[in-house]
Amino acid sequence: MQAFAQLLDSLSFESARNAKLRLIETYLRAAPDPDRGWALAALTGGLDFPAAKPALLRGFGQDKIGPELFALSYDYVGDLAETLALIWETDPAAGPPPGLGEVVETLQRATKTQTPAILKRWLDALDSTGRWALLKLLTGALRVGVSARLAKQAAANIGSQPVDAVEEIWHGLSPPYRPLFDWLLQGAPRPQTNAGGAFLPPMLANPIDRTELDALDPAHFRAEWKWDGIRVQVAAAGGVKRLYSRAGEDISAAFPDIVDAIEFEGVFDGELLVRREEAVAPFNDLQQRLNRKRVTPRIMEDYPAHVRLYDVLQFDGQDLRPCGFDERRAKLEAWVAQKPRPRFDLSPLVPFRDWIHLAELREAMKSDGIEGLMLKRGDSSYLAGRPRGPWFKWKRDPMLADCVLMYAQRGHGKRSSFYSDFSFGCWREVDGRRELAPVGKAYFGFTDEELRWLDKWVRDHTTNRFGPVREVTQQLVLEVAFDGIARSGRHKSGLALRFPRIHRIRRDKPAAEADTIDNLLRLLPSRDGDTIIKET
Repeated sequence: MQAFAQLLDSLSFESARNAKLRLIETYLRAAPDPDRGWALAALTGGLDFPAAKPALLRGFGQDKIGPELFALSYDYVGDLAETLALIWETDPAAGPPPGLGEVVETLQRATKTQTPAILKRWLDALDSTGRWALLKLLTGALRVGVSARLAKQAAANIGSQPVDAVEEIWHGLSPPYRPLFDWLLQGAPRPQTNAGGAFLPPMLANPIDRTELDALDPAHFRAEWKWDGIRVQVAAAGGVKRLYSRAGEDISAAFPDIVDAIEFEGVFDGELLVRREEAVAPFNDLQQRLNRKRVTPRIMEDYPAHVRLYDVLQFDGQDLRPCGFDERRAKLEAWVAQKPRPRFDLSPLVPFRDWIHLAELREAMKSDGIEGLMLKRGDSSYLAGRPRGPWFKWKRDPMLADCVLMYAQRGHGKRSSFYSDFSFGCWREVDGRRELAPVGKAYFGFTDEELRWLDKWVRDHTTNRFGPVREVTQQLVLEVAFDGIARSGRHKSGLALRFPRIHRIRRDKPAAEADTIDNLLRLLPSRDGDTIIKET
């Protein structure tokens, strides 16, 4: 447990992605089985302890120092695990501290009535860092700036394998992942999961602007609308039906109406939307369905989910990813034309003559459900990641940037009890290290409900305090809208945004995929005075 605690502690103080990767890789190489498997499960969100919920832990703290003092301490610290770890004291008579494997396996067997005594004994035996790590493990909220994708990347690195290969077998494995580590470290054959509904790493597009289009031949590209939902993958085989986010998170439980409508086998790429009759609802409606462990019939009725299909990756037992887009599209069109499929339809292609004509179509389309256009080479294979050249995304006004929340401050007046002033940044490379540079501050653009959610998120993810300002873990992505951009010597990033506001909270997007300073530099006004519009 102490080695795992040291890993979490080191990760919490490290902001650079590559440094986090090295920390996880070092741990996975050194830790014995099954500890490293349980650690990987914890880092990827694969552990759950139903008998050890936050309410139980808050009760521990209230019993220890009294409800009022605990409430004051919790409010000051802002994190349940950290608060409880600090107020608890190590008891030398408690015996040796538990190992990570012992913790996980014991809690998986323990009953609800047995769990409190077990946890108290462990808290007595561990030091403050160990207690903090144990409590983080129990709540499932590690908040150390590590995404599931990053943890899988670290696992792949120790075996010199591509992360996509790990992704393809991931959902057929279960903790503590002994076959995975045998493959990565012992030279064993790659695990053959034979699991249906496997996730396939998605292909992503690069942003493009109008000036860059002139260097491309329009005859080589196909255009389709970029729908304002979240990217998903529909996978079904061998009776297993799943719906994944683009990050590989299984979101099937939140969308049983989609899963129930899957009466086919294959792997399809598409956009998850809320659709009423023929109209695509605003993204805010879709947010009512996201991040739910359980959905009621009323929610499904009020916010009917729908998948608009873009591509087909596997069908009839054939891997279609090596085929060109035109070939895959023809197969998808033929399949969709066979019969109506409730909850699914085909994203239409947008015919155009040249880039001028396409720009006119883009500007004329004012639907709330459309963000802009996607451009795909007709001969492009489906390649995991974000290859430069085959796919582009061309969004409309306003200018948008995906930024990472860095700091928050209480507001004024009726917002004086809320953290409502948000500072955010974008990525840049400094001496070979990736770091966030502040680019702006926003205090409007969100609803009251979203403000309450942001306030709680800030309190739960605080890492440091500077007077009234809280520094938070670098993991929440905010889509920021703004009207202009200019160089500024007053800002650390060298850039200033005009009228920035929170456009939406991107809970579905990993922080590592947020925009870079180089992306923002491309938005600076051109020499002729026209502003290049960013498309994300």
